[in-house]
Amino acid sequence: MEKEICRISIANNWLGDEYIFYENGTIKRIYDNHSMSSNVTEWLEPGQISKLNKDKLVKSCPEELKEQVMHILDYP
Repeated sequence: MEKEICRISIANNWLGDEYIFYENGTIKRIYDNHSMSSNVTEWLEPGQISKLNKDKLVKSCPEELKEQVMHILDYP
């Protein structure tokens, strides 16, 4: 398994929404659809993440990892 860079949560209510970034450039998202459907996992490409969520992820990213995460996200 690839080494994890960081985990960033952008949840804005009681439903979880966490993104995990890996050194090989892959992105895993673990989120809750609703109370009966939690911890749904999906692997994402940068193009599948909205600009709004990319903004939230970069804003919430630890400063020392921001450049690496922005590169993975293909963030301008």
